[in-house]
Amino acid sequence: MNALRIIRASRCPDLPWKNGGGTTREIAVFPPGAGMEDFLWRLSMANVERPGPFSHFDGVDRVLAVLEGTLHLTGPALDAALDPGSDPLAFAADQPVDGAPIGGPVRDLNAMVRRSAFTVRMVRLQAGERAECPDAVNYFLALEAQQLAGEALAAFDCAQVSGALTCEGAALLVSFVAIRA
Repeated sequence: MNALRIIRASRCPDLPWKNGGGTTREIAVFPPGAGMEDFLWRLSMANVERPGPFSHFDGVDRVLAVLEGTLHLTGPALDAALDPGSDPLAFAADQPVDGAPIGGPVRDLNAMVRRSAFTVRMVRLQAGERAECPDAVNYFLALEAQQLAGEALAAFDCAQVSGALTCEGAALLVSFVAIRA
């Protein structure tokens, strides 16, 4: 594995949503310092505390994985209950989607891209699994405490990675790929 940059979950500020239904922790955004209206890609963790609509983003695609709890998503051609064992779910962020936590609060990982500029891929990795990080911007989110390239990661810590890696525990790998004109 090449360069490794650690992003500790505990150091990402927990900010309330505008609708009061939860909070979000921004892990990374491009370009750096971009806001909700001008990002090209964004990676964040959210706590969903009560049912409500997802924010609408014109021209944006989203991939979501549940880290804790169960989240029921509904919308046009969408009716899915996601839990920590579910595959990440991709959907358009410019379509109406409602989310409802089932049985208590939910924590999720959310990756969003402007579909004119980037694509995003999110996959679950198991202990001992080897992954090749594509020619992209890649983030490894530890789902449990583990070592990655000699660095200790707590659950929900993230590392920006490149090259090949082997994980010691469950994780999610998120890859943002630029669309070439």
